[in-house]
Order: sequence, then structure tokens, then C-alpha cells
Amino acid sequence: MENYLEILMDTELFAGISREDLSAMLECLGARVEAFPKDAYILHQGQELEKLPILVAGKLYIQTDDYWGNRSILGHVEAGEMFGEAFAASRGGSVLNDVVAVENSMVVFLNMSRILSTCSRRCRFHERVSQNLFVAIAQKNRKLVRKLELMSRRSTREKLLAYLSDKAREAESPSFTIPFNRQQLADFLSVDRSAMSSELCKMREEGLLEFEKNRFVLHALSK
Repeated sequence: MENYLEILMDTELFAGISREDLSAMLECLGARVEAFPKDAYILHQGQELEKLPILVAGKLYIQTDDYWGNRSILGHVEAGEMFGEAFAASRGGSVLNDVVAVENSMVVFLNMSRILSTCSRRCRFHERVSQNLFVAIAQKNRKLVRKLELMSRRSTREKLLAYLSDKAREAESPSFTIPFNRQQLADFLSVDRSAMSSELCKMREEGLLEFEKNRFVLHALSK
């Protein structure tokens, strides 16, 4: 666990917690770390989740498959991010999606009931962690609302423009890298891959953008 203290200190959950206090809190919260190879399922749709997972190394996709095997990617998880917190916090709520390792990954699991209940050890910063969890869930809800707005766009072009605009704003630059390859981006936007690739090429010809694999550069429209 010592190997992951630095990245845990940078998580939303432990914001404002010192390294010394964090070590004590991890013991209090029953922290354990588990390794997952590429393509392994960390969480399965329908399972009950009682532990709070935090990714400390690797990368994950949150995805769902329909009855016929059509896949939709709902989001991704980078190192330092927690996931499934809304299900774990609901105490008995089953997971609605699968979470899969895109590469070899390490996940820390925390006892959610100890985060939500009064600490018997009277840890100094237990209340701070509970507050951080509430804020993190609220921020995830805001991202979910934005994803719903994105999916409400009618055309493939409108979805692409909205998504790429968001990424440029996040990067605070017209040049940025997205976390998906072409098929994964199509799954995330719920569009046909061929139609999406064709639309990207059209926008490049129109001078709206440039791209190389998952690297994009947006151009301002000339007046």
C-alpha cells in the first residue's frame, strides 16, 4: 500500500489529508489492493458493491453490452479516480455497468460502511473524508448530466463537435489527446464507426480540425 500513498493523496476522497494521517486512515478503512490483468472485469453489472474502489495504476472503461453484444462505453477511469461510489454508498444498490481493465491495473478497495458511519477510533479526519465523498459524487453527477446532453445531439457531427469541444476546454488548449481509439470513441458516442470516421475526414477537409490517431487539434472558423 505504501507504493500508492502519493497517488491516493491526490484523489478527491483524501483531499486535505496529510500523508501521516492517510496511512492511519487506510488501516481504519480496511484498505486492500488488488491487481487486475488487461481485459479483466473489476465490476460486473448486477453485482452488489460494498467496497469503494479507487484505481491507483492502469486504466479502466465503464461499459455495457446489450443482448446482441453491441457495446457502449459510458466513460473511462484514470489512475487516481474512484468509481462505483454511488452504488457502494447506496448500501445494497447493484452495479448497472461493467468496469473492465484496458491495461494491467491496480485497484484499492475501501470499506464503504466505515466511511459512512462514525469511526470507533475517532480518526481526526474521518469527517473530512465523508465530506469529500459527498462532493465527489456531486461532481460525477454533473459529468453525467453533460454526457446526457452530449447523447441528446441528433447527428454524428454534432456529437463529435460537442465531445471534442469539451476535451479542448478540459485541456485549455485546441490541441489535446482523447482516451479512446476510433472504435472506442464510436462506442462512447453511440454512433457507427464508419460514419464517424467519414465525418471526421469531412471536418478535416473543411479545416475544422486535424487528427493523428487519438491526438486532435481544433481550428477556429475563418470569418
